[in-house]
Amino acid sequence: MNQQRSFSELDRLTQALDSGAFQQIRFTLNNTLQAVEVAQLLEKSPPKERRILWQLIHRDNEGAVLQHVSDDIQADILSRMDHSRVLAIADSLDTDDLADLLQQLPDTVMRELLKVMDKQNRERVEQVLSFPEDTAGGLMNTDTVTIRPDISVETVLRYIRRHDEIPEMTDSLFVISRRKQSYIGILPLTKLLVSDPDITVREIMVTDIEPILASMPDHEVALLFEQHDLVSAPVVDASGKLLGRITIDDVVDVIREDADHSLMSMAGLDDDEDTFAPVWKTSKRRAVWLGINLMTAFIASAVIGIFQGTIDKVVALAVLMPIVASMGGIAGSQTLTLIIRAQALDQVEKANAAWLVRRELMVGAINGLLWSVVVAGVAVLWFGDYTIGLIIGLAIIINLIVGTCSGSLLPILLKAKGIDPALAGGVVLTTITDVIGFLAFLGLATYFYG
Repeated sequence: MNQQRSFSELDRLTQALDSGAFQQIRFTLNNTLQAVEVAQLLEKSPPKERRILWQLIHRDNEGAVLQHVSDDIQADILSRMDHSRVLAIADSLDTDDLADLLQQLPDTVMRELLKVMDKQNRERVEQVLSFPEDTAGGLMNTDTVTIRPDISVETVLRYIRRHDEIPEMTDSLFVISRRKQSYIGILPLTKLLVSDPDITVREIMVTDIEPILASMPDHEVALLFEQHDLVSAPVVDASGKLLGRITIDDVVDVIREDADHSLMSMAGLDDDEDTFAPVWKTSKRRAVWLGINLMTAFIASAVIGIFQGTIDKVVALAVLMPIVASMGGIAGSQTLTLIIRAQALDQVEKANAAWLVRRELMVGAINGLLWSVVVAGVAVLWFGDYTIGLIIGLAIIINLIVGTCSGSLLPILLKAKGIDPALAGGVVLTTITDVIGFLAFLGLATYFYG
């Protein structure tokens, strides 16, 4: 519903911008739409309109809007703002969102902003910044409500009432030891509210919720939340000391970012790519992967060049060559996508990797036999030559087996080397299936016609 409303609002605001009705736009942005809807409008607007819309957003609402836009747009907006305004925005954000915002700024600006923060906020932010962005530590929020196990429920209730408000997404209180601040368990609010006021926290707390290590990768955190239906979870260091918590809204962001990353990486694009980025900026980003793909295309062309004499003799080879490469590429891409998805779900391990490779090898062989018969039959009917049918049939079997085998092995090998399979797998796979496809087809043709 919100998405449909923002689509219509974009049309109306665009018309209002064209007519110069800035007061109407200002009212809509600050009084009618929610922060996430305003963020969606910014992401859907070209750069010029986006800058005008941002200037019309009330300063009290800037922080809420900024945390919902992509990193690319966030960095662009922050680069145009003075330090005092950035600091004002920072004061309105949670620790994890503030850490994300600061990471979009140059190091010198980030250090200056940290200096002018109050000591407590600075220490909290520095704690989050000390962990890589894609770990539980970089994802956590240090704003938690902690209690001791030896106090009564009545004491806990009085303690909570003294707060003006409790952190958002709080479904449990964290129970920690007095001296080392070590995590012991959780006390769900649902249990707290219905328990006898005279019993102690120790008697009703839940101790079977395992804490998350700050060093855990964010995609593993997302899997834990999915498997255990968590709303929030404690984050601890190696000694078991409570550092903060992760909430479901942060995990949803991780899941979305991982999905965006996989999709965009397949095309060699940044997952924070701004749809409405300027022409020159977009061109520079895409030029790199176009250059890499051009090099792999030259490799395939070089293989074809080796058999130029054979192609000159049998013109039909030039007509049929793309079929062999295409079939191998598609079969390999299917396997590659399946394995990358399985890796994202943490389903691929050393114990089952060999089984997966063998399974894909058999699938490639079966499909190779099936489609080799079909393509060979078409080639014979087309050119009236049984030899060319045999050649293309054998080449398709070879390339489908190679494609499925490569599609299963590449993600495993690339991940073992610390290379993102979603980013590099497609380029490498295309090169392999093109080269092997042309080599098999033209090599067999040279043998049979030579």
